[in-house]
Amino acid sequence: MKNLIFRLTHITGTILAFFLIGTVTTVQGQDSETNEKAIVRSADNDKLEWGPCPAFMGDGCNITVLHGNPEEPNADILFRMKGNTSVPRHWHNSPERMVLISGKMRVNYDGQEAEVLQAGDYAYGPTERPHTATCLSDDPCVLFIAFEDPIDAMPGAKTED
Repeated sequence: MKNLIFRLTHITGTILAFFLIGTVTTVQGQDSETNEKAIVRSADNDKLEWGPCPAFMGDGCNITVLHGNPEEPNADILFRMKGNTSVPRHWHNSPERMVLISGKMRVNYDGQEAEVLQAGDYAYGPTERPHTATCLSDDPCVLFIAFEDPIDAMPGAKTED
């Protein structure tokens, strides 16, 4: 009987310890989440720091990071193209979730019909799917892009290993 009581006490103590660890972890996670500040960014804000696109894309485009670290998962950027310009065929290791903020843009993913995006349209680009983009408007095209994985852009078609 003493052995049974000892086992039950030990099992109850172990369950209680896991419960407390889980509660402390949850509370700590909530504290760190509540300390993160909400942000708002506007595509036409003068304080955005626009940098060049990868060299193979030419001088007609720029990017700025809105949130996150481009070298880590889950970064959000704005991609801006001059009016009436194109970026050559390229692909990304990450899927892209996009919303066109301004302009009119044609995107053409390999193996699919070209699509024309109007301001406010959502688009999804699959992982490693080569594509091109053309800003069809005279004014710049600005595209919000959310990447799941670190941001990259590879020229041409994906080569198989």
